[in-house]
Amino acid sequence: MLSFIRELTDPLLDYLKDDPVRPEISREFRVSGQRFVSALVDDQPRAMVCVSLHDFVPETVADLSQDPAEPNTAIFYTIWSYAPGAATELLFATVDQIRELYPTVRRFVTLSPKTEMARKFHLRNGAHVLRENTDTVNYEYIIA
Repeated sequence: MLSFIRELTDPLLDYLKDDPVRPEISREFRVSGQRFVSALVDDQPRAMVCVSLHDFVPETVADLSQDPAEPNTAIFYTIWSYAPGAATELLFATVDQIRELYPTVRRFVTLSPKTEMARKFHLRNGAHVLRENTDTVNYEYIIA
């Protein structure tokens, strides 16, 4: 089951402690403004991803704090899984849900760390490098 988390009281947010990419980002930030957490859940989470909606492609984590009135780009800024293949499944299920809930969003981009793991994950799942920034890489998924 796919779960979109927007409330600070959601118990699934307790799993943010496992975020290997951006553990320094607060719970409050992740579910405020145009930001939310998406989780693939059976009895427990199988994978989690944090998303921020924008009208531009951020280069830094600080850029994520800007909230547009009408977003056109979904930014995936951290993802992790507890089960093999679950992160990929979650990523594409979240894209489908965003397309349904936010019809103005047409672009799906990451704000990824400059790591080999991130590079392999996104390229293997069909993304291409949109831009390499000082501390991050933006990968873009072209969704038909």
